[in-house]
Amino acid sequence: MFGLAIWDVKEERLVVARDAMGIKLIYYRIADGQLTFGSEIRAVLAAEDSKPEVNPVALNLFLRFRYTPSPLTIFEGIRKLAPGTMLIVEDGECREERWYGYTPVPFSSPKEDKEATHELLELYRAAVRRHLLSDVPVGILLSGGLDSGLLLALMNEQGGPWPAYTIGYGETFEDDELADAKETATLLGARHIPVKLDRGEFERSLPRIVECLEEPIAASSIVPMYFVSQRARQDVKVALIGQGPDELFGGYKRHLGVRYGNWWRGLPSSLRSMVGFAVNGLPRNEMLKRGTRSLGIENRLNRYQQVFSLAPAETIDGLFRENVLPEKKGHELVDYWHALLSQMEQTDELGGFQLLEIRSSLPDELLMYADKLSMAHSLEVRVPYLDRTVVEYVQRLGASFKIRHGTRKWLHRQVCQNYLPPRIMKRKKRGFAVNVVDAWLHSSLKGELPEMLLDQSSLIFGFIKPASVQKLLQDHRSRRQDNHKLLFSMVMLEQWLRTIQHKREPAAHAPHPTAVDHAAI
Repeated sequence: MFGLAIWDVKEERLVVARDAMGIKLIYYRIADGQLTFGSEIRAVLAAEDSKPEVNPVALNLFLRFRYTPSPLTIFEGIRKLAPGTMLIVEDGECREERWYGYTPVPFSSPKEDKEATHELLELYRAAVRRHLLSDVPVGILLSGGLDSGLLLALMNEQGGPWPAYTIGYGETFEDDELADAKETATLLGARHIPVKLDRGEFERSLPRIVECLEEPIAASSIVPMYFVSQRARQDVKVALIGQGPDELFGGYKRHLGVRYGNWWRGLPSSLRSMVGFAVNGLPRNEMLKRGTRSLGIENRLNRYQQVFSLAPAETIDGLFRENVLPEKKGHELVDYWHALLSQMEQTDELGGFQLLEIRSSLPDELLMYADKLSMAHSLEVRVPYLDRTVVEYVQRLGASFKIRHGTRKWLHRQVCQNYLPPRIMKRKKRGFAVNVVDAWLHSSLKGELPEMLLDQSSLIFGFIKPASVQKLLQDHRSRRQDNHKLLFSMVMLEQWLRTIQHKREPAAHAPHPTAVDHAAI
């Protein structure tokens, strides 16, 4: 993982690059013949005299996907390098190029199940061994699930016992995973350190977490990530996390839809229309509605984009005030994905979708906030499952190794069975108990959080129509629709706008960039 800049003295050429998986970030701006770049947006802003403006196209994409996809940022004129790309400056010109263009090609001979399981295990072992290299204390951020449990077991092959940090919310919550994580830690000989979070702290922490992120991210897991990183840093300087298998092997419900979407598209259009009409009439069930809407689209990239979207493009576009959005509106993401089509030529339907996840939502959302919120506490987080050797191997496997007979992460689970007992294997997916946080948010939408969405002076209404937000809130409260994700996106956007406004005030002092933080060409 890296974000680096190399000055070639002989060729008088500057190369600025982001690592292949996008674990680290690089931002830049070109204005008035000057290039400014850095690993944080605040360094780029500090070098500018003008005040930053919001990019309405990026704002539109944020409300659709809950993050701002590369190469855009929420700021007008500031871009971020996409994973595996680089910026080259020479002879007075600047251009972006892709240095990492791995194109998955299926194995010439189909893999046997045992062969694939053994090979994946050996790749995991080697990756964990490399990621444990450190001259400072190392720990693990442990959930109660398979991925971090297997990671801890693989770490044990290289040493231990390891400190294991888990966030929880108290025994009154069904989704709380402190007990599960403690059982895993005890079974695998780790020292378990619980971190407890309550709803009050969740709400109070949002402003400072938004400031750390620099761009709005509407994933409820940002809050637990912030606090578990804070606690881990008291003991260790490096922590391993189990991020990656869900994207690589199809661990989310959306992957089931993509995996079996060909069946849906094979139905007569009249039948699909009838089923879609019936589904749209159901209260809530937003995921099912999104599936029937998106999986029938014939164009591959447009289909994938709709699967990712919280709501249809026309719904998001309709939230905005007149003349805020340019005529092209929210199609820029598909335009950017066209550059990746050549890498998808030999992938199956699920593999193509996952390639886009690995190039877009994973680095620009999940890895982005993991890096920023851990580094806010000077904790270095490492992701061994996203080692290039692992990712490139899995990308060559067919969909049956990822989802088989409706079982998600099938091959990954075969490896887990070598280390984890059946009672852990049967646990339901929880992550850092994000369902608890979503439940808090649903409760808060009847109390404190909606105040900023109902206050006519809120900054969000410079872009969004107040009546549109009120309708979303009313439909959510009446349980006609489940709008908690979109409403949380608006809460995070409002928090972010307030943070930016505060920084614009005369009393606010921007950080001073150093020679490492930025450069002018």
